[in-house]
Amino acid sequence: MAATDFKDYYATLGINKGATADDIKQAYRKLARKYHPDVNPGDKVAEAKFKEVNEAYEVLSDPDKRRKYDQFGQYWNRVGTGAGGWSSGAGATDFSGFDFSQYGSFDEFINELLGRFGGAPGGARTYSYRTSTGGSGFNGGFNDYSGFGNTEAAVGQDLESKIVLSFSEAFHGVQKRINVNGEIITVRIPAGAKPGSRIRIKGKGQMNPYSRQRGDLYLVVEIQPHNFFQFEGENLVGELPITPDEAVLGASVEVPTPDGSVTMNIPAGIRSGQVMRLRGKGWRNPKGDRGDQLVRIVIVPPKTLTSTEREYYEKIRASRSSDPRSHLKQVKL
Repeated sequence: MAATDFKDYYATLGINKGATADDIKQAYRKLARKYHPDVNPGDKVAEAKFKEVNEAYEVLSDPDKRRKYDQFGQYWNRVGTGAGGWSSGAGATDFSGFDFSQYGSFDEFINELLGRFGGAPGGARTYSYRTSTGGSGFNGGFNDYSGFGNTEAAVGQDLESKIVLSFSEAFHGVQKRINVNGEIITVRIPAGAKPGSRIRIKGKGQMNPYSRQRGDLYLVVEIQPHNFFQFEGENLVGELPITPDEAVLGASVEVPTPDGSVTMNIPAGIRSGQVMRLRGKGWRNPKGDRGDQLVRIVIVPPKTLTSTEREYYEKIRASRSSDPRSHLKQVKL
């Protein structure tokens, strides 16, 4: 690439060279959300920015890659300037006359060089290299081949992204098509996923540029709010409104469950806030078993009254024999 094509990964993420790992991660997540293809469907500019942000994060989030980028970044600017762009000091291999314009980056040049010594970018092993930093070029860098040591192939970095499901999709399980860095893949979400569940998709993370092996993708489940069901810890809970007369006299009422409505008996004298249990009607666990559904009672007085209702409520008040606040008469500091 020409000198003007040098990619400043720090500028891409909007951070400085002294940024911490947390700064890098925070900047990446903000930009990834902003330019994600799902948020900008059909927007080629946003898609290109998304790829640039991922490329910058892949390098700067890896301590070893970041160190190499900080150390050899100046040479990335000069690949493609011909022999004059690479110094040949004492003890260095003479690269004069070599056309570096065929390489898109410093890493491509190193991979090609390693291939000549028996290292294949797609093989089962990867290679490390060592160069001298003296002078303005690779002075003495390639005469000492002791730096080319076999190491176990490393996979790329794992990625993490959220996936938003409805309550029905999470309860029953679902297949989703998602975009992973421009690649559309189909993933299966098992039945019983809960908020915070992590779904592992093997081999769909970042690619290691040396070993050509990919890390994994982890999908973190978020569930859209429901108009009745909600989670409280491990429990599936719903609030059931009942009328004052149902609370006093008891009643049989219909209650929604994930399988449809069931009839539940409300005992006479129940209080607002009490919790009843529907056994085997709760959320699925990873083994496919069902937990219980909790039903929280909420006594709801009518907002408007007919003349007949008001008459009877007044009669009840006038003839009431109990005082639920009698125990408060002795309360004092």
